[in-house]
Amino acid sequence: MASSVNPTVRRRRLGQELRRLREQKGMTAEEVAERLLVSQSKISRLENGRRSISQRDVRDLCGVYEVEDQRIVDSLMQMAKDSRQQGWWHAFGDIPYSVYIGLETDAESLRTYEPQIITGLLQTRPYAEALIQGALPETSVADVEKRVQVRIRRQERISAEHNPLRLWVVLDEASLRRVVGGKQVMREQLEHVAEMSQLPHITVQVLPFDVGAHPGINGQYSILEFADTADSSVVYIEGVTSDLYLEKAPDVQKYTVMYEHLRAQALNVEQSRQLIEDVAKEYAR
Repeated sequence: MASSVNPTVRRRRLGQELRRLREQKGMTAEEVAERLLVSQSKISRLENGRRSISQRDVRDLCGVYEVEDQRIVDSLMQMAKDSRQQGWWHAFGDIPYSVYIGLETDAESLRTYEPQIITGLLQTRPYAEALIQGALPETSVADVEKRVQVRIRRQERISAEHNPLRLWVVLDEASLRRVVGGKQVMREQLEHVAEMSQLPHITVQVLPFDVGAHPGINGQYSILEFADTADSSVVYIEGVTSDLYLEKAPDVQKYTVMYEHLRAQALNVEQSRQLIEDVAKEYAR
């Protein structure tokens, strides 16, 4: 379950507010960096929420921006303090995609396209184990188990009794046909997807092979949206060594339009569930 204080989201909100104050002052990030004798990249990282922000950083920036209202300064200082707390995922050690987990934990809705595998929030434990072992062959058994535990813990967002994450998934047919962990694992996995797709807050569509070329041909991506209007939507693209987060409105809009095309080209919900169930039966033979 999401904690009352999400450090990732706090950093992001604080960064947005600091950017707003800088722009109000009519200053560039380079000018601020020169005033504080720090690198421009530090200012950029503080504003995009990818770096922890100390209360000293907030104090110094508020001084540069000549913020006179002490209530605003105190509020930003408190956000900086909250942003340095640890989320539930920190108990599992160094997680490469911890920024994404923090965003997902606080998101109101998630739209995702998966071209190769079943999306993580709908994975069964055996499928997740086989997938991680196959994708990361040099990973130790202990690290594989840690990653599986994190994945299962993330799924609490879609099984929560109150305010569950609204999830919309478009799966390429390849994700149903790619045998991960053996036929038994695949049968149970697809049966699980079909069952979860019947929940009112979860929608699953399948993009069949015969669609041909489509807007998602370049790969997986997700769009996260938040209940607080102060939090802009985020497009997340997973990478091998680093991930990409797009927050500028034109970028988010472009991926949103792409997603609408994917949903339109995919089978409808009933047809998708039927295909998933049919492929699951094929694995039972």
